[in-house]
Amino acid sequence: MAFSFGQVDTSVIFDHDIMITFILLIFVIGYAAIATEHTIRINKAASALLTGVLCWTFYVFSQAEAHHVPDQLTEHVGEISGILFFLMGAMTIVELIDAHDGFEIITSRIATKSLSKLLWLLAFVTFFLSAILDNLTTTIVMVSLIRKLMPKGEMRLLFASVVVIAANAGGAWTPIGDVTTTMLWIGGQITTIPTMTHLILPSLVCMIIPLGLISMRLKGNVQEMLPKEGEKLQTPVWERKVVFTVGVLSLVFVPVFKSITHLPPYMGILGALGMMWVLTELIHYKKDERDKDRFSVLYALRKIDMPSILFFLGILLAIGALQQAGILASMAQWLNQHVSNVNQVVIIIGFLSAVIDNVPLVAAAMGMYDLTQYPVDHYFWQFLAYSAGTGGSMLIIGSAAGVAAMGIEKINFFWYMKKVAWLAAIGFLAGAAIFILQEGFFT
Repeated sequence: MAFSFGQVDTSVIFDHDIMITFILLIFVIGYAAIATEHTIRINKAASALLTGVLCWTFYVFSQAEAHHVPDQLTEHVGEISGILFFLMGAMTIVELIDAHDGFEIITSRIATKSLSKLLWLLAFVTFFLSAILDNLTTTIVMVSLIRKLMPKGEMRLLFASVVVIAANAGGAWTPIGDVTTTMLWIGGQITTIPTMTHLILPSLVCMIIPLGLISMRLKGNVQEMLPKEGEKLQTPVWERKVVFTVGVLSLVFVPVFKSITHLPPYMGILGALGMMWVLTELIHYKKDERDKDRFSVLYALRKIDMPSILFFLGILLAIGALQQAGILASMAQWLNQHVSNVNQVVIIIGFLSAVIDNVPLVAAAMGMYDLTQYPVDHYFWQFLAYSAGTGGSMLIIGSAAGVAAMGIEKINFFWYMKKVAWLAAIGFLAGAAIFILQEGFFT
């Protein structure tokens, strides 16, 4: 049954194929507006929100039974809200650590004076931390750390970009490091040990190649980039250590909580935030409201980047509309029919994940191929985990880690495309080549 405005049958006015075309057109225009944010001087969050709402509006006009669309939208918003709550919780915990000068514990222990060595150090810490936590949380922590190491400028943007590449590469080789790898793990397509053993080398290569190319161009030392000495810390040593230790352990606890309870990660991060809230209230309970304000969760919540969270909401809503309209599934079927080589299919999915969120792409692939065609831990599933996890590094808005870094550091879309995207693409393809050669050697 078609829905109607008054007595007008909208199935006559709004042809399904025309509406699908409009959805695609709106997505492309919205994506272009996001990419040209600094040129058109419209915040990317506004463009993303408008794109998301318009995509769903045209989708509802394409449906004969429009009364089902609100339920479909509610399902997508439920999934999206989990990501947003996780992002808010992680950002708030990091802001609390920063407010208590917690990162000074790390920055004061960095002995190297070479920018190149510092880049390698931070990249490898990010890579392995991302495998334990996840790429989103790790990016938030590491970019915040970089902000304490060097003043604002292109060098800091470059370091933040390397963190994105390293976080995505590190997250791809463990079941808990990236949401798409987790999806395949929960879906039964991959298991823990084979995934880690098959993907760690390609993931390392994916990070090391761009890291090496960038480090060769670096000049100068850390002393030239560090903030001026003599800045007075506002917290006693014991407060710093307690908040930093509990904050980091609470972030590490999130994947453990997920594994034990099988509840989504945002429940773990919200529990961790609640614990941090209680801890900071107890630490500062003797102070008056004015003195303890800057150390409170309420202050940290005011400091987190809400426009970036709204940008995330808008872009995921738009992609949800593409998924619900069947556009992504049609794209996957087209690939299956016209690209016979499985390696080419997976690599194309990797490139697409830089433009379209990797979650619906992987979901579409999981729906197209079953375990009878590709058994558990098959070459296809392992390669898909690598490509979907690392391909997003090729554009700054191609991954959750990239979006988080973009929000924190205000990284320009075209700056990243010019300076970093080609390096990330080389790393992605080099890692893919290693995976293919590795599998050929072992089979």
